[in-house]
Amino acid sequence: MPEQSKPGEQDMVRHARGEVERSTGGGRKRPAVRDSLMPAAVQGFGVTFAQMFRTVTTEQYPFEPKVTKARYHGRHVLNRHPDGLEKCVGCELCAWACPADAIYVEGGDNTEDERYSPGERYGAVYQINYLRCIFCGLCIEACPTRSLTMSNDFELADDNRRDLIFTKEQLMAPLLPGMEATPHPMRLGDDEKDYYLRVPEKGSTAEPVAEETV
Repeated sequence: MPEQSKPGEQDMVRHARGEVERSTGGGRKRPAVRDSLMPAAVQGFGVTFAQMFRTVTTEQYPFEPKVTKARYHGRHVLNRHPDGLEKCVGCELCAWACPADAIYVEGGDNTEDERYSPGERYGAVYQINYLRCIFCGLCIEACPTRSLTMSNDFELADDNRRDLIFTKEQLMAPLLPGMEATPHPMRLGDDEKDYYLRVPEKGSTAEPVAEETV
């Protein structure tokens, strides 16, 4: 007596041999009957005509610049400390976090005669290629010193590809009153901890930094 095959075993054998089961067409279902008595073309144009009577929103750009949201992801900014030193320490974490490989960073060593940031290193070369950037914000999330942030500036169109590669000089935040152009010694203390573990003075533009707990 021949051995009976298990359910589904024949389908596995057919699949291994490359055989395809053809449909006989007996299981086809008839299309559903439309409930509307209107022709399909008229019903489709009804959506078009309904849009014609709605209020039109016209942006008068560029004569009236569009106001963006407060957390809009626009052009990047490299921020400074209250005394003018750069917050970027050249760690390259932003470049590693970028999914589009749009950021290029080269770190440099600070010296007592030529200091650009608190601590040992600073961003000697910093470039962002806005032809690749997708404005996802992962770079600012990866920045450990809050050096890199995103502004509300969205007007980045240009007719030259080379001009869309922004350098460090283009990305640095402007000097505010009380700031000094780099390089210069540390003004807020003798150690880099004075820049990160501190409470800003009243009226200062610095961000409050709470002391870390272990």
